[in-house]
Amino acid sequence: MALTLHIEGLAANYGARCVFAEIALELHQGETLVVSGANGSGKSTFLRLLAGLQRPDAGKIDYALAEQSYSPREALGLIGWVAPDLMLYRELSALENLRFFAAVRRIQRSDDELHALLARVGLAGRSDDRLAAYSSGMAQRLRYAYALLHEPPVLLLDEPTVTLDERGSAVVDAVITAQRQHGITVIATNDPRELRYGDLVLRLGLT
Repeated sequence: MALTLHIEGLAANYGARCVFAEIALELHQGETLVVSGANGSGKSTFLRLLAGLQRPDAGKIDYALAEQSYSPREALGLIGWVAPDLMLYRELSALENLRFFAAVRRIQRSDDELHALLARVGLAGRSDDRLAAYSSGMAQRLRYAYALLHEPPVLLLDEPTVTLDERGSAVVDAVITAQRQHGITVIATNDPRELRYGDLVLRLGLT
């Protein structure tokens, strides 16, 4: 089932200031879009619009899958989200966090599947450790496990390698490569090294 993201005339404002306007593009299954720009250029805002977490001031976003069209709010079940401010529960273990998020989203996953997912992001052997004992990089890896719980066809990554060491960055490489097989990825970053992920690059600037 081919997936397409279609954006037309997209605009976002903060008060009287235009952050960006008249963005139009199309992203197809197997492709990755990298959104680059300095701090304050609207990268995170752009991802929030795609995730349905914020409404645009103008324009339209559509996800097309299996001959049906979905707005971002209608497509929540299709989207996996990774961002540095994604809340995790420090008093719970990694496994307990995933159990909780799976229950909230009504995703059926066995503990064996959750352990396998944690191993995929490099947290094998640390599933029963409380997050209070995790480094910032380990917590970022857990955010990837959360995003991949439902094998989403749309993966939205805000500053994907922030706090990650070389091995953590390799996990991100593997996730993005795997995503090309069944969906699309949109990355927001100000790290020029991450431009290499993009089949398309959207450069945002302050206005």
